[in-house]
Amino acid sequence: MDNPSVMINSTQTLAVDHAWMRRALELAARGTARTSPNPLVGALVVKDGKSIGEGFHTYDGRKHGEVIALEQAGNAARGATLYLNLEPCCHTGRTGPCTESVIRAGVTRVVAAMSDPNPQVSGKGFELLKAAGIEVSVGECAEEARRMNEPFARFITSGVPLVTLKAAMTLDGKIAAPDDNSGWITSEAARAHVQQLRHAQDAIWTGIGTVLADDPMLTDRSGDPRRRPLLRVVMDSHLRIPLTAKMLSEVHGDLMIMCAASADPAKRRALEQRGVEVIVAPSAGGDNARPGLHAVLEELARRQMTSVMIEAGAALNGAALEAGIVDKIFFYYAPKLLGGDDALPAVGGRGIRAMRDALAVKNVRHQQFGDDFAIEGYLKDVYGNH
Repeated sequence: MDNPSVMINSTQTLAVDHAWMRRALELAARGTARTSPNPLVGALVVKDGKSIGEGFHTYDGRKHGEVIALEQAGNAARGATLYLNLEPCCHTGRTGPCTESVIRAGVTRVVAAMSDPNPQVSGKGFELLKAAGIEVSVGECAEEARRMNEPFARFITSGVPLVTLKAAMTLDGKIAAPDDNSGWITSEAARAHVQQLRHAQDAIWTGIGTVLADDPMLTDRSGDPRRRPLLRVVMDSHLRIPLTAKMLSEVHGDLMIMCAASADPAKRRALEQRGVEVIVAPSAGGDNARPGLHAVLEELARRQMTSVMIEAGAALNGAALEAGIVDKIFFYYAPKLLGGDDALPAVGGRGIRAMRDALAVKNVRHQQFGDDFAIEGYLKDVYGNH
């Protein structure tokens, strides 16, 4: 028969670990838009039921979250528990191995939400801690921790950024009315959440059709700090963007237009004079063809961008899905109906011709925004587990 006192102690330990890991995740979230291409890491040192050191990583700050927390705790860290949302690194990059700092600090227990998806680290950090006599517990709040660092995971395992397809539509899947498209589809609450999504991205990707139809700015209006500007990427094969477009009114090294080799050189010079970076993207279809979507991802990867969100119209949405570059979707729905053949659908193109071949969206989550709701789900395993 199980010992009741042991079961109670185990339950209490799990509850305590959960509470402190929630704090580690809160700390990690403070690094949103400030750590890329590194992961979000939050850590705290707990002793006698109290937090005696806390830290979170920022790229410019260089030090990792656990190192900051341990330095804050000082000698009191000896015999304490270290909580963090990601396995401590065990290799030398911009900083030395965090495992050495953890071992040297004298903590007796490490509680981590998940292992590091970086192949250089994955599991090796934990093994070094165990070899040093430190108790290691892994898995508390694992799902939330994985979602938090999925851009880093996608980038470090595949070499390309995480691609999220975002769209706002009516219940019947329409994103624009055929005659008068003034006004918003979704509520203010849903639109505010879009700004949170944008803030967490390294880049926003749209097509010239959306620029011509909506004249958007596509900026991060969250007001929260970020390490580098949100890069706005526009697919514009023939450089049709008007020089009066709103997004050209404020350019601070954050606007990149991908065009074809046949684009007007004079228009290109005019855009570059306004600070726009114009890139002739390679295409498999010849000089006059549209820039290839994979070329955009390669360019973003070269810049160490770990995440990009597509905010576009039916054409680019459909092309991205057809090209197989979309990792996840975030679709907002408003309780409205447009109907008709002329209203624009969220996804265009030829589409999938047989129901058995429909793309499966997995690990679906629902969120409510007043009367609106959103569906978040995955087309790929962004952690590379196949």
